[in-house]
Amino acid sequence: MALLEVKDLVVDYGIIRAIKGISLSIELGTIVAILGANGAGKTSTIRTINGVVKAKSGQILFEGQNITNVDPYKLAAKGIIQSPEGRHILRGLTVEDNLLVGAYAVKREKRSIEQNDGSKVEKTISARQLKKETLESVFQMFPVLKERRKQQASTLSGGEQQMLAIGRALMNRPKLLLLDEPSLGLAPLIVRDIFKAIQTIKEQGTTILIVEQNAFQTLKIADYVYVLELGKVKTQGQASALLDDDQLIKAYLGG
Repeated sequence: MALLEVKDLVVDYGIIRAIKGISLSIELGTIVAILGANGAGKTSTIRTINGVVKAKSGQILFEGQNITNVDPYKLAAKGIIQSPEGRHILRGLTVEDNLLVGAYAVKREKRSIEQNDGSKVEKTISARQLKKETLESVFQMFPVLKERRKQQASTLSGGEQQMLAIGRALMNRPKLLLLDEPSLGLAPLIVRDIFKAIQTIKEQGTTILIVEQNAFQTLKIADYVYVLELGKVKTQGQASALLDDDQLIKAYLGG
């Protein structure tokens, strides 16, 4: 089942055509990656999906509904949440406060609870309880954030700030998590931890679209990959197959 579909997307910056009619599909419960060299159109694609950049033409469908050029805050309410390139940590706030800011759109939800006799009853979980549950889940995934929950977020290392940015996005309980260059500028050991966390997020049921320059690490965790070149889809396929394609790696992914 496709959670998100992009059909013939075109994006212009003035007279420059950055995206030239690309189409892609993201199946529920998968990690889909967009790879390519600098200037290929990766970030333009993900920002257009998130409504930050407006499409010239084409369609973006989420759960079958047309969301083309819908404002980001409205998309957040639908469950599309982006962890942006550059992290955008809120300086002056603690780690915990940064995380709680990410939960601004969380609303109460109904949950089926199993009783001792095996029957199920529907119970309403308050927004406050959901935020508490999600915060503990983020702290479990990134223990360093729990250790430093009362620390000023601006004093964290680059890797810790990236963990915070991803954790803040998770606080909104996304259906689709958009990750824009999560490994950018990080040391190899930190990159390994970030990609391990991304894999865990998928295993917990969140669908992920990731834009990355780190092709090798991304191919190891992704299910399906689109390789862009100059605003077009040059090739696509199962990540496991592309990982073994030396010619493709050298030609388009800087291998």
